[in-house]
Amino acid sequence: MRGRSGLGGGAPWTRGRTARALTATTAAASLAALTACGAAGEAGGGAGDASGEGGFTIGLLLPDVHTARWATADKPLIQAKVKELCPGCTLLHAYASADVATQQQQIESMIAKGAKVLILDPVDDKALRSSVARARDANVPVVSYDRLADGPVSAYSSYDSEEIGRIQAQELLKAMGPKARGGEIVMMNGDPTDPNTRDLRKGALSVLEGKVKIAKSYYTGGWIPENAFRNMSAAIAELGPDRIDGVLSANDGLAGGIVTALKAAGVKPLPPVTGQDADLSAVRRVVKGEQYMTVYKSFEAEAEAAARMAVALGRGEKLDDIAKDRVSNGTNDDIPAVLGPLVAVTAANVKDTVVKSGLYSVGQICTPALEAACRKAGLTG
Repeated sequence: MRGRSGLGGGAPWTRGRTARALTATTAAASLAALTACGAAGEAGGGAGDASGEGGFTIGLLLPDVHTARWATADKPLIQAKVKELCPGCTLLHAYASADVATQQQQIESMIAKGAKVLILDPVDDKALRSSVARARDANVPVVSYDRLADGPVSAYSSYDSEEIGRIQAQELLKAMGPKARGGEIVMMNGDPTDPNTRDLRKGALSVLEGKVKIAKSYYTGGWIPENAFRNMSAAIAELGPDRIDGVLSANDGLAGGIVTALKAAGVKPLPPVTGQDADLSAVRRVVKGEQYMTVYKSFEAEAEAAARMAVALGRGEKLDDIAKDRVSNGTNDDIPAVLGPLVAVTAANVKDTVVKSGLYSVGQICTPALEAACRKAGLTG
């Protein structure tokens, strides 16, 4: 993310109200679960009666089927907010299976079906530039979602990815203790075509450089957990299980693959591993001590902002009252944006963050297998 303003005050992370599981006894079972977490259909669905007064069609285009949050949080939250703001509107949605050509075709299809606005989370920010321009030529404004697309986008709803990278790196160094000076880490970046990957890496390196040695660094195609598993397994084989003092993981899905690889290789104790998204499976790993931290981002706040901007643009309204930030994507230096707040979540503050916010209940987090860990974390008596 390339932004020019702050995140805003208060503690709006308390607005989250969504929930998202990964349990495994073997490496193969873990990887199967990681894949299943994001599975979802390719077709769209409605959000209200399009025959209602002032109704129009909004297209929602999400990048893949293996990231849990798209189907379990973002899509239903956007759908519900659109229905609340515009009962007569219809929301069509599609998942691109991490394939640029598929998403390009989906954009064309949405335009052909009469979508008046698109909410687009691009598989590849640069490769989708021509499609964004095509939408503009068809008088269909594009709200870029979570990842900032190139081209003439009309609005953006997301988070400061550089700040997320800084938070992850700071927390990793804290967890490494004395090894935070001169220790060796593995850096597991996201998909190289995702602009958030570049910003996350930039933010993390601004904290890590000069403090630890990055012994191995990988880009994880498609943000796929199985790819992170393979990369981590290769790092363990090359470096040895005793030379990995920490793992900078770009998100929770990758962290799941990383932890599975570490456990499969018999690495004990597990090195601290970072993440982001506060997936339920990741929060459980944090409580259990298998993942050191995650970054909680209110999906509700991000989805609400995108829905508000899409409905406003569909009605021909200005965004001044919704979007207080401005970002640049190289094409436009003045894109109205809403950048949400960020919170680092560790075992020490799970109760005061994701539980207090209503994101998850203690019952959702504390499975019978985590009974002892939940008592230690102060979640249960």
